[in-house]
Amino acid sequence: MTVQTPSVIEYIKQKNSNKTLIELYKAMLLPRMIEEKMLSLLRQGKISKWFSGIGQEAIAAGATLALKEEEYILPMHRNLGVFVNRQIPLHKLFLQWQGKLGGFSKGRDRSFHFGTNDYNIVGMISHLGPQMAVGSGIALAHMLNKDKMLSLAFTGEGGTSEGDVHEALNVASVWNLPVIFIVENNGYGLSTPVSEQYNCESIADRGIGYGMETHKIDGNNILEVYNTLKSVAASVRKKPHPVLIECMTFRMRGHEEASGTKYVPKKLMEDWAKKDPIANFESYLLEENILTESKIENLKKTNKDLIESELKIAYNTSEIRDEEATNEIEDLFSKKKAIKVKKPSAKKSEKRFIDAISDALLQSMEAHDKLVLMGQDIAEYGGVFKITQDFVKMFGHGRVRNTPICESAILGIGLGLSIKGYKSMIEMQFADFVTCGFNQIINNISKSNYRWGQNADMVIRMPCGAGVGAGPFHSQTNEAWFFNSPGLKIVYPSNPYDAKGLLIAAINDPNPVMFFEHKALYRSLSAEIPDDPYTIEIGKGNLVREGNDITIVTYGMGVHWAENCLKKHLEIEADLIDLRSLMPFDKEMILESVKKTGKAIILHEDSLQAGIGGELASIISEECFQYLDGPVMRVGSLHTPIPFASALEKAYLPVERFEKKLLELYNY
Repeated sequence: MTVQTPSVIEYIKQKNSNKTLIELYKAMLLPRMIEEKMLSLLRQGKISKWFSGIGQEAIAAGATLALKEEEYILPMHRNLGVFVNRQIPLHKLFLQWQGKLGGFSKGRDRSFHFGTNDYNIVGMISHLGPQMAVGSGIALAHMLNKDKMLSLAFTGEGGTSEGDVHEALNVASVWNLPVIFIVENNGYGLSTPVSEQYNCESIADRGIGYGMETHKIDGNNILEVYNTLKSVAASVRKKPHPVLIECMTFRMRGHEEASGTKYVPKKLMEDWAKKDPIANFESYLLEENILTESKIENLKKTNKDLIESELKIAYNTSEIRDEEATNEIEDLFSKKKAIKVKKPSAKKSEKRFIDAISDALLQSMEAHDKLVLMGQDIAEYGGVFKITQDFVKMFGHGRVRNTPICESAILGIGLGLSIKGYKSMIEMQFADFVTCGFNQIINNISKSNYRWGQNADMVIRMPCGAGVGAGPFHSQTNEAWFFNSPGLKIVYPSNPYDAKGLLIAAINDPNPVMFFEHKALYRSLSAEIPDDPYTIEIGKGNLVREGNDITIVTYGMGVHWAENCLKKHLEIEADLIDLRSLMPFDKEMILESVKKTGKAIILHEDSLQAGIGGELASIISEECFQYLDGPVMRVGSLHTPIPFASALEKAYLPVERFEKKLLELYNY
């Protein structure tokens, strides 16, 4: 049945019952009334910054009701209808917006920047695009589980300009993931109109380039949204594939309230006001005798009473007190216990560093049927270093996945897999390339447990290091970039035994681990290591040799440089500490050693300036000052890019400077 309402929206009932139509109306009405109340409270200074979705309610409401409750939705900051229609208690939302402990992020994040696994919602971060890949990761888990479910991720027309969105769409299409991408095209990205955002006819047209199904619909027409999503969802569940849906709508308020709408032409605002999704649908329901004026008034009164009573609960909850802010550090990491491995048998084999890494991956794949390996060329080709050679034959393409060249999307997919209980190992072909996924690691993965209690069960392997003539883009030891990022663990083994034990430990750990592997050690170093799986505790250093003269603190290739130097200078008896783990690091071992020797020198391959050595030197100076018999010294590489020519690379690396500094400190 088709009825033309007094406005411009045409409703097609299809097979929907009157009960369904009323539910759709209610699904839009409650968010609108909450928003109107929130805007009033905002003006009174009783809640934080607000991003209004007034005029866009049909998209969130229609999409949410079209999905199964157990299917994840990844909303944006104007999708209050998603949270409300997932039946989240309103006082919990109000506590979130007031920054109180009872909110979903314990006061750590504001407005809609939160997720909740209890209601199958993954909150956004301000960078907009990254969550499209997280939605793809959840979809990948569904595909691997063969559970005929999907995920749905929102973004805005402005967000589609980000590379993260391109990467997520491309991977979803290449892998045929069961995910729906909704673009809310509301006319403006803050004040930037669509004419300055993209130059194609419509965003939906981009789907053609990705080889995916696309739809462009009236986002203010609740029935068109609901019917389209219901049909698309059924199709995606039946045969997994991604779908891009562009919903045309308009933002009737400012980007956030403070910015206003003065940049929007008056007539444009007036035209879209006539297309209000709630007023139009209400008129339709009245005209069709599905609702009456009295029933509508009763609904509004019920909503108003509910909002006021839930607000009362929130207001009666106290603000966070100083003594309650005690779990900030503890909540950086998941409290889930790392999986333990039984003690290995005595059987050992001679293995190169690279074989130890491969062993760890192979045995972890055997131990965890929900561990997925992802990276460029890691399947049939075995990776550029052949570490995963033949893995795809043993475990299949589902768990050993070649990826397009798109580090950010794959990292986001890893987080999505974690949400569904999977583990992932993501190989950066070279550590240098991690820059292309920096945002996902720094702003999404590392903060996830702190923000909303979702651990990121991921290991990011980082083949790194100079000394092989690979030049500026394949040689960086960039661990310091992540040392200042709360929520990440950083591991950097120096030998085959540690490489295997630490990698298995990293995979067994429920937290995100950056795992650095020096390429020059891959085939140049071998040792007898256990054939069975075993772990080395992350955060514990290794005292490689003991002495009373001086403490050398290092890791990775630095351990071997220090060893070689000490062999040349037998007069120096040193405590040589291999940190192995950089975050957390073995502070106790360092301080105990320095208190004994009275002298400390820190060596790392990374640039001296702003390297990890600066932090370690500061700690030693602060906590061991009375024990020191000389200055705390640091040695690192030059503060330049890594050069290609062997003579230049040799000058860049700190090997000769370390020997000079060590002797200087010894003779101090």
